[in-house]
Amino acid sequence: MGAIVSRRGFLATTGAACASVLTSRTALALPAAQQVEIQTDAEIGTIRPEMHGHFAEHLGSCIYGGIWVGKDSRIPNIDGYRKQAVEDLRRLGLVVLRWPGGCFADDYHWRDGIGPRQKRPRRVNIHWGNYTEDNSFGTHEFVNFCRLIGADPYLAGNVGSGTPDELRDWVEYCNYPSGSTLSDERAANGSPEPLRVRYWGVGNENWGCGGQMTPQEYATHYRRFAGYIREFGGARPFLVACGPSGNNADWTRGFFQSMGGRRRMPDGFAMHFYSGGKSNATKYTVETLQEQLSSFARLESGILEQRKLMDEFDPQKRIGLMIDEWGVWDRMVPEEEKRYGRLWQQITMRSAVAAAMGLNVFHRQADKLVMGNIAQTVNVLHAVLLTDQERCIRTSTFYAFELLKPHRGNTALRAKSADESPLGLSVSASRQKDALAITLVNPKHDAAMAVECALTKGTAASARARIIHHADFNACNTFEAPDVIVPKDHPVTAQGSKIRIELPPMAVATVLAQLGSA
Repeated sequence: MGAIVSRRGFLATTGAACASVLTSRTALALPAAQQVEIQTDAEIGTIRPEMHGHFAEHLGSCIYGGIWVGKDSRIPNIDGYRKQAVEDLRRLGLVVLRWPGGCFADDYHWRDGIGPRQKRPRRVNIHWGNYTEDNSFGTHEFVNFCRLIGADPYLAGNVGSGTPDELRDWVEYCNYPSGSTLSDERAANGSPEPLRVRYWGVGNENWGCGGQMTPQEYATHYRRFAGYIREFGGARPFLVACGPSGNNADWTRGFFQSMGGRRRMPDGFAMHFYSGGKSNATKYTVETLQEQLSSFARLESGILEQRKLMDEFDPQKRIGLMIDEWGVWDRMVPEEEKRYGRLWQQITMRSAVAAAMGLNVFHRQADKLVMGNIAQTVNVLHAVLLTDQERCIRTSTFYAFELLKPHRGNTALRAKSADESPLGLSVSASRQKDALAITLVNPKHDAAMAVECALTKGTAASARARIIHHADFNACNTFEAPDVIVPKDHPVTAQGSKIRIELPPMAVATVLAQLGSA
């Protein structure tokens, strides 16, 4: 499969099946088409590439066996990193990667993960199974991995069991150019140049595994920890405060009230939102499918309500709202966890639809968000890659991210669908000059959709589309059959101000159109 690495690349890969634009009104009969209004001159905001971010934790086989296999492994690797994971994640274009947790972060002490690997201490991972962590994957391994795949590193600092000086020293170790004891130690460990880490989380889930704190308690800790973090070598830290679990207004209000308008407010405020499920990944019923997919309406309302609440304390919108962890969380299969590690989860057509619905939400709220990190990158929860020994496969969610990649950096446009119910057609639209991208998601398991997109200004001179779809919402790519769900070219028509497309049930499609004059 060829990589879809840019809008130009996307257009180039659509192939002969879509090489020419159908112009006949009778080419595709749409007697009961769902109407979508694409307001080509109604801009929402920039779709920051960071909204397509990812998250990797020392949990199950996400890091060990997933990303990191070691230099002496029989598995093909690049300096210890799984070679295919590097290639696939580079192809996907990961923009930002958050590490080392998650709950693991607030029991992680960064000095354990530097220096010669054979001398690093072995610790017990108390949050995820009490297994022994050998710390062979630490700060340098993580940042080097980010460099390999082209992602910005995002470090989650330890507030729950750590100290302000520990986090302060980590920042200096990473970012101070040279001449201090810590920067010289970094150089001795193989990185003479500063690591220039910009994103720093001041704690994680401090309402839960990060300390069981009240928002008032956490605000006090945040002020103490943040007060010692400085800019070094031109790398101004972007400090992220722990936001609520879901749309918890009490946490947000309590935190900001306790901050009292202090000078050093956070740069980002991170909400976590998981779409829980009542079934095992490949055993969903219609009822549990619909219940899970309906959660994305709550995600969108949560973004609106959290931003509105933040505006009471931050009317200039200097603090960016983030969705630091999100994705589907299905019921685990004990046999799979025993074989592949904690929270290992198969990724199905349902998962891809969920991922695309979530990204569509982010695009529609582009003026209210600065980042979104799906959990997690490899093998755990809503992963884009699954591994088993030498084998590594791209999941349907990998392809969902790939289909929505053309939106990155574009200006989001307002798109109105006639059916805005939680299980109605999901839409997002964006443009960059005369290039228009529209992603349409049909979350219905038993009904196809004929969709007519009407442009409020301008015409569509041409249009091409790609789609992922499977009639069985429990279908998935497996190690034995890795290409069950892959992107394919899909018919689309463009005539005047209308773009028409048919969506089968459980489908994600992205249309790329070239705009003409009005």
